[in-house]
Amino acid sequence: MQPSSIDSFLASPLGLASFAILFAPLWCANCFYVSFVSGWLTLSRRFRKQSEPHGEINTTRPAFSLIFMRFWSHYGSVIQVFAAQDALYALVFFLFRIGHPPLRIPWDEIRITRIKLLLCKIVQFTLGKQEQIAMRISERMARNLGILDRVPA
Repeated sequence: MQPSSIDSFLASPLGLASFAILFAPLWCANCFYVSFVSGWLTLSRRFRKQSEPHGEINTTRPAFSLIFMRFWSHYGSVIQVFAAQDALYALVFFLFRIGHPPLRIPWDEIRITRIKLLLCKIVQFTLGKQEQIAMRISERMARNLGILDRVPA
């Protein structure tokens, strides 16, 4: 079987460079679009991380995590969340960070509620008193972060 002309073009240096030149702006535009739709961009205007976490810090691993934001934008395997004494911190994996600066949201700017959705138990953060952006995580993740004591039973 002979390779198609598109395969041979992409295998050439010119084809690879052309692909990279076209792919990079699309990747950046997609990251900004997701940031806008999910509410991350709105939150970053007021809650951009300026300092490191204080006190005891609990964290999640980004792999296989259940994290949804506004309009059910899924941030599953690309976000790491830290719960410190002073604030909730969120950091997106560097390949997806375009339009997603690290966030630091003080606890007094977060309303936490429990939700039961079908068979799943979810903890919802309403981030920012003015912004009102939802972030939903699994109850297990909330337990691992050590924030269930902040949630009414």
